[in-house]
Amino acid sequence: MTILRSLSRGLVVQKHFHQQLRYCHGKNEVRVRFAPSPTGFLHLGGLRTALYNFLFARAHGGKFLVRIEDTDQTRIVDGATERLLQDLQWAGLCPDESPLTDSSHGPYIQSQRLEIYHREVKKLLDNGSAYYCFCSERRLELLRKEALRVREVPKYDNRCRHLTPGQIAEKLAAKDTFCIRFKLREFHEAFRDLVYGDLSYNVALNEGDPVIVKSDGYPTYHFANVVDDHLMKITHVLRGVEWQVSTTKHLLLYRAFGWDPPAFAHLPLIMNPDGSKLSKRQGDIQIDFYRKKGIFPIALINYIVQAGGGFAINPSERLKIHSLEELVEKFDISRVNSHSSRLNPDNLAELNRMEVQNRIADPQQCDELVEQLRRMIKDAYPDHNLDLSAEHIRTVLKWASSRLTSLSELVEGKLAFLWILPKLQKVEITPEILEDLVTKLEDENFTRENLQSLLKEFSSEKNLTFSNFMRSLRTMLSGLKEGPGVAEMMEILGKKSTIQRILVLRKKQ
Repeated sequence: MTILRSLSRGLVVQKHFHQQLRYCHGKNEVRVRFAPSPTGFLHLGGLRTALYNFLFARAHGGKFLVRIEDTDQTRIVDGATERLLQDLQWAGLCPDESPLTDSSHGPYIQSQRLEIYHREVKKLLDNGSAYYCFCSERRLELLRKEALRVREVPKYDNRCRHLTPGQIAEKLAAKDTFCIRFKLREFHEAFRDLVYGDLSYNVALNEGDPVIVKSDGYPTYHFANVVDDHLMKITHVLRGVEWQVSTTKHLLLYRAFGWDPPAFAHLPLIMNPDGSKLSKRQGDIQIDFYRKKGIFPIALINYIVQAGGGFAINPSERLKIHSLEELVEKFDISRVNSHSSRLNPDNLAELNRMEVQNRIADPQQCDELVEQLRRMIKDAYPDHNLDLSAEHIRTVLKWASSRLTSLSELVEGKLAFLWILPKLQKVEITPEILEDLVTKLEDENFTRENLQSLLKEFSSEKNLTFSNFMRSLRTMLSGLKEGPGVAEMMEILGKKSTIQRILVLRKKQ
């Protein structure tokens, strides 16, 4: 690809963007779409694309559409469409039009639009822009092998482009298997990318005529994409940079139909911390992975906007929770970087900690947090008799707010003692001493400071080594060898739960 950039690329792109926006406003409202394939579940790269489309639409008073591109029926994952839509709703990116809404521009699932594609491809066959191809898979495989043998890029040799009308009619009458290909033309003009500037790519030099309708009657991505964007009145296409090289092909299709193309903006890759590409096979980049770990949607959204730019955000405010409304106000497509950016997982932990604190500080959101945590605890410990009172859960949340990066941290590992009784272990404290301790605790004000003084005085009265006494109490209360201070632990558990745990152990001594 030849890239034509001026030194003032930013100003040129911004000027062109505003020209495109004025043109589209004069023509109709701004309409953008997120068009995932149900071949896997939504991951960070897809969420970033959906988010930028959502923000662009909201920033310009337009519409955000979701379209499911399922023309490759062999790769569909059961339940993927439903999960994609659920993940978008969880993230707060609710579309104006989607498979869940009624609209004159639908259906929004490509496999339900086959009649439309068959109608539109006939126009290209009639005007000579497309043709029937009867080449067998065996012949195409031989072409690929020969190209590789002579160290060339495999591509179709356009053989069926030259069939006569009589030959075509004869093969159709014989019901020979066929697909439909699009005639690529020479394309030397540069097109304007709202992120990368002027680009040019002569696709005909590097590819053979592409299939636009497969032998099973389903369209390929390139054809369905163009037809749907036109009929759904899409004004701006914001998509991943991996589709940039296909844009020339799409522009040729628009030209063949006699349609005006939308404006294009390609978003740079976001990379793993080690610089590798995100992959659908990575379980730790799927949205469901973060949801199960207790990451909040707005924290995840602020995490991904740090990779790639696009916002008028002061550098000092980068590590801050911005609401969707604030991101709409700050979003500017001309500010998107043209180079890839790496994710920083440490930032996600910090952003989620901020969101936990924000929610705890808000009474209504704190109540919702209590219910969410209660469900997580029940799921984690279904066979235990738990203290899940709102008061106890709220106390735990406030105690952990300064250190907590995810709600899941409260229901796993060392903090399990907050909800369940630890396994009984032998301690070097007699039942009589434990009974006296309970008597003292029953009349005590359960604050950390008061408890610390009481425990020191009690150990002195009973001639106990303080460090050993604390170690035994920690074991009784939590089953841990290390962790929060014993007085702090008692304060968090509360008087009732603390005494209950000591009494359980006293009976077993």
